Amino acid sequence: METIDRQAHIRGSDYTVTTVEELVSIVGEPGKIIANKSTPYLTPLVTEFLQKSPYYLLATASADGACDVSPRGDPVGSFGVLDERTLVLPERPGNRRIDSLKNIVSNPHIGLLFLIPAVDETVRINGRATITRDPELLAPYAIRGKLPQLAIVVEIQEVFAHCARSILRSKLWVPESWGDPDEVPTLAAIMAEQLHLTPPDESQGKRNEEYRTRLY
Repeated sequence: METIDRQAHIRGSDYTVTTVEELVSIVGEPGKIIANKSTPYLTPLVTEFLQKSPYYLLATASADGACDVSPRGDPVGSFGVLDERTLVLPERPGNRRIDSLKNIVSNPHIGLLFLIPAVDETVRINGRATITRDPELLAPYAIRGKLPQLAIVVEIQEVFAHCARSILRSKLWVPESWGDPDEVPTLAAIMAEQLHLTPPDESQGKRNEEYRTRLY
């Protein structure tokens, strides 16, 4: 209750920004090149960037606008660029919640952010998605002899490169800035806390969950 009251207080504050005009008055207008930097299709260099990316984030929203972001990763070259306006993103085995897929069924609008290790710039793509189980379309994306059951087909609407500021600030790719992974709570421990379960025994080491042996 305290959290809800605090959020209500913030929303009702005189300092809450509620209009685009107020935002622009605070932040300012982008330069002409930045304002017009997107294209509704992949250019050759963007395609080359994507083909070197092993990891991306997939943003979706439900019919009523509730948002979700899902991390996705595979060996380089494991998703498809069909043409300059179409991507194919194979679905790999997961925990069967399929939050992203459920959202796409009811709301096709998606956003993608592609990353490459040690590269501090990223590529963003916005578009409309459909889900397919077409065997011919899925066939090229088998890994270890296992076909994906489904794939997300993305109709590209907006493509643009994103500058390095956030990665530079976070030192994401700077090993000297990384902490000790053993000091970070594990997935098993977090889920046990959320569900009021007995904490896992991590005396023999952390992050030994069984799912790590079943990637495909």
